[in-house]
Amino acid sequence: MTEEKIRILLVDDHAVVRAGFKLLLSSVAGMDVCGEADRGEKAIQLYQSLQPDIVVMDLSMPGIGGLETIRRLLQRYEQANILVFSVHDEQVYVNRALSSGAKGYISKNSAPEILPRAIASIVAGQRYVEAGLLKDAVDQDYQAIIANFTPREFDIFRLLAKGLTVHTIADELCLGYKTVANYSTQIKKKLNAASVAELMQIALSARIDTRPKL
Repeated sequence: MTEEKIRILLVDDHAVVRAGFKLLLSSVAGMDVCGEADRGEKAIQLYQSLQPDIVVMDLSMPGIGGLETIRRLLQRYEQANILVFSVHDEQVYVNRALSSGAKGYISKNSAPEILPRAIASIVAGQRYVEAGLLKDAVDQDYQAIIANFTPREFDIFRLLAKGLTVHTIADELCLGYKTVANYSTQIKKKLNAASVAELMQIALSARIDTRPKL
């Protein structure tokens, strides 16, 4: 029995860019570009007929533009997963896209492996914002979330953000490996972080001191 692929609708007004995305995603197992659109109006029409698992779209397009496309898509199909893949990495764009309902935001300057990773995370029900952009996503109040960590969660978060492995943390805190691994999963879930690299970025933006105590 063949595993169902993640069906992706690409929305970008540049044919060359779409071709590049399609080539990249065709090399990833379990992903399939089921449709393409060069503007928001066409994307909304195609969504109804294709019912993709995720829409990967730019913000700067002719016609109604990216932000309005996000709003209209979610108004009609509230279950729609939308990942913004844009050349804009400024705070105003990230925040407006997320507040409009996008489930993720990555920049076109990101490493090639980020796009399929972001797609897989969002389809799995998580939110994905590229690590370098997290500090600008002001709607995520990391300070408040971290302030509500238990003492043990905070200790493990700080050590993960410092770059320590789960095994090393387990030894340092005299805990079992599985216990620390469970805490790590729980911490990432609370902060909507997909990797340790993102935890490091969050710790930096939240001004958490990860230096060793003297």
